[in-house]
This record gives sequence, structure tokens and C-alpha cells, in this order.
Amino acid sequence: MNSNFPFLRPIRILLLPFSLLYGLIIHLRNWLFDKKIIGSTSFNLPVICIGNLSAGGTGKSPMVEFLVKRLKERVPVAVLSRGYKRKTKGYALADAHTTALDIGDEPMQFHLKFPDVAIAVGEERVVAIPQLLHDRPLTRCILLDDAFQHRPVRAGLNILLTDYNNLFTRDWFLPTGDLRDEKKSYKRADIIVVTKCERSLAETESAELIQEIKPLQGQSIFFTSIEYGNPYHITSKISRPVTQFVEVLLVCGIANPGPLKKFLDMYSRTYYEMTYRDHYIYSIDDLKNIIRRFNQLPAHNKIILTTEKDAVRLVKFEHELRNLPFYVIPIESRFLFNAEQRFTDLIVKFIDQFNHTP
Repeated sequence: MNSNFPFLRPIRILLLPFSLLYGLIIHLRNWLFDKKIIGSTSFNLPVICIGNLSAGGTGKSPMVEFLVKRLKERVPVAVLSRGYKRKTKGYALADAHTTALDIGDEPMQFHLKFPDVAIAVGEERVVAIPQLLHDRPLTRCILLDDAFQHRPVRAGLNILLTDYNNLFTRDWFLPTGDLRDEKKSYKRADIIVVTKCERSLAETESAELIQEIKPLQGQSIFFTSIEYGNPYHITSKISRPVTQFVEVLLVCGIANPGPLKKFLDMYSRTYYEMTYRDHYIYSIDDLKNIIRRFNQLPAHNKIILTTEKDAVRLVKFEHELRNLPFYVIPIESRFLFNAEQRFTDLIVKFIDQFNHTP
């Protein structure tokens, strides 16, 4: 088996006929948009799309947060997501009474971190954008979270993310692989970011990756790594570091927990895990099982650790969690090769040019 395609596990190879059919459907859909048989709508303000070509975690949420942090003091910015796995339908704008069940875990995470920023959800972005602008008329920039395949809206700037450990160039269509779009769709991107790189990534390897991706003239490529901060308590927000003296029960329901496990391998004494499917909605019985498993750990110096995305689905059990050592680990994107300012300048230049266009 070709080592460049580690995703081709035997059980998934059996699904190859379905992948071929899926690929054909995606190709036809893209052709209809490319030929303008199906139309796209643009809006008279800067719209920035953050997305990927594959299913699963490529680091979209940390990238959205990175952009919000750097733009919100400069221009009134809003975030529009689909609201995956929420219990509601249609457009919704987050407010003080909103929960993860209303808008989904990732938008809820954005809302909790940036309560002064408009966070909205809507399956049909072309319908949701006018509603968002009606509710927040001062908005001067919209970030579309996970919308690279949502072609009814034509974003002014497309940021495409691809995981260093599973580049789109080495992938294949679902369900055999992880691609949910054609590889050649990368040509629609203005900026390509290779995420989840090792912090020690050599410039020679980054040059090889650039050569493999084959960016078009005018496309910019950046490389980022994941950086974890000190965990903070899920209710009190008091922080404490993960050290070699701490045993950890990892509780997570995310698409790709690999980087977090690697972090715990490096910094904790040892860790145990209770994993759930991506966007899992925790029940009180799940919490009881977590507490039971935690109490079975033999160490005295031990904590429960979860991700920020999981935390917004667990905080509903605030009363039960208050007296438990239940911590949340924050995550950020860090640009390699001192490229953060260059990346930020590209984003700001796009917004400024758009806003200054007569």
C-alpha cells in the first residue's frame, strides 16, 4: 500500500465505490457553480471564509478565534457558522440566554469567549447574512466558519486549512478518505494554511510541502502549530499547569484528539481517556460514568481534562462540576517562521481595500 495514503485503511477501501460516486456528485456540483449554471451571491462588505477540503478537525475554530482577536478592535466583526449538531433550525443570533443546544458547540465557544462580538448560525448563509446585517447593522466584516463548500455565497477572501498530518494532496473522497471536496478546489483559495505542524518544522520541509501543494500565482501559504495554554477550571476559571506530577483523565468528543494526546504524553505523568464522537451531547449518565472512572484512578494528584469545545456541552452540569477538579485546556494557532504579521497584514489589507472601494 502506498505510504502516502495512510487513510486507506482496509475497511475503508471496501467503500471505494461509494467514494467514486460521491466524487462524481461533487465534481458535477462544482462544475455547475463554475459554469454559473448555479449562481453565487456576493455582499457589499468584506466576507472572509475559513474552511477546508476534508471532514474532521483541521483547526478552523482556533483560526476563527485568531481572526476575531485581531480584527474586533479594528472593525465591527461578526461570525456566521452553520451551527452543526444544534437542536434548532434556521437563523439564530446568540444572546445572554443562548446555549450550545441552540447554536452548536463551536459557535457557543466563540460567544463565551467574545460576548461583545455578533455570533450567529444559519444553514443557508445566503439567507442568514442579510438577517445578521439587519440585527447588527454596524457589522463591517463577516467571518464564515466552515463555509468553503458553501458556494451559494461568494466570499471576498477564502482561507483554506489543511492538516499537516493529512494534507489534502494525499487524501481521497469520503468515505474511503476524508475529502468532502475535489482536490483542485484548493485553487479557489486566496490563502492556504498548513495547520498542526510541529513547532520544529524545518524551512526545507515547508518548502517541500509548498512544492507538493503547488500554489497558484497570487496564493499565499502559511504554516501553523497548535499551542496549548494552562488549563482552567470549568466553573471557577482558576488555572493550573499540567505537570509530570499530575495524572489526567482526558474526556473529549472532538474529531482529532491526536495533538492533545501527544501534549499529555509529553507533559503529564500519565493519562487515561474517555473518548466520545465529535460534537457529542453529554448526558447526566455520561457525567456519572466520568466521575466513577475518575474516582477509580489510584493517584492522589489527578484531574479531569477536557477541550473548550467539550466544555460548552458540559457546563450545563455546573452544580455537579463545581467541586470536581474538572479543567478545560485552551488552544491557539501559532504561526511559524515569524509569519503572523504577514498573515494579519493580508487580512487587514483585504478589509481596508474593500471598505475604501468607492
